[in-house]
Amino acid sequence: MPQELYSQYGLDAMTVDFMGHALALHSDDSYMRRPALETVLKIKLYYDSMMRYEGLKSPYIYPLYGLGELPQAFARLSAVYGGTYMLAKADAEVVYDADSGRAMGVKSEGQTATAKFVVGDASYFPSKVQRTSRVVRALCVLSHPIPSTGDSHSVQLILPQKQVGRRSDIYVFCCSYSHHVAPKDKWLAFVSTTVETTDPTAELAAGLQLLGKIDEKFVEVVDVFEPLESGQRDGCFISRGYDATSHFETEIEDVLDMYLRITGKVLDLSSESLAKRQEAASA
Repeated sequence: MPQELYSQYGLDAMTVDFMGHALALHSDDSYMRRPALETVLKIKLYYDSMMRYEGLKSPYIYPLYGLGELPQAFARLSAVYGGTYMLAKADAEVVYDADSGRAMGVKSEGQTATAKFVVGDASYFPSKVQRTSRVVRALCVLSHPIPSTGDSHSVQLILPQKQVGRRSDIYVFCCSYSHHVAPKDKWLAFVSTTVETTDPTAELAAGLQLLGKIDEKFVEVVDVFEPLESGQRDGCFISRGYDATSHFETEIEDVLDMYLRITGKVLDLSSESLAKRQEAASA
């Protein structure tokens, strides 16, 4: 167990919180009841990410112009391999085979695109998902960096659950005009956590007070859904909703899990594997 490992090295409670939540990125202390190897591998991943590129001061990479650049990059690569896009289809709905109940395509504006299976988020499959939690997020516009962060243009702060008297962590993420996501001399800060009470906004107080003067604040509370099934039976491969974390590790884990469910194979991103797939696609 992790506690035995921590005790072996004589770590105090504050260091244990730092190791478990800021390095291993556990969202609560339930990991203390699981084998220590999981935590060791997560800390190693943090270290390996720090060492991935020369000159990095953080294990995280954030795209210029915001996360919208990621689907754009996917769209361009998909087009190279013959993918087709139909955008702005607000009325899109999944079509099912009347006999088997298996997804067979997507319909919009009277037209149906057929498929062997359908991948989508919970909003397209309301009868096939369940709510597992709620998340409260605040988007704050600042005219300054977050205080006591060395005037950094990008920051992630994780407030471990025990240090703020909660069952789950509070996350603070900040980026700025240097990332081309805000006007000159403006910063964007996000504070989020899993809802535990009937007053979600108040649950963000410990994170919000770290930001200094806030120009504008927008708060939303959203439900987090997960699929009821794997998708292998009905051809509906559904992604999990976004949780409170600000580092996107859980979203990456969901992508890897969906790839396994869809293909039956573990995704291999090694250079050798990528080269073989590219050769096969161009053959």
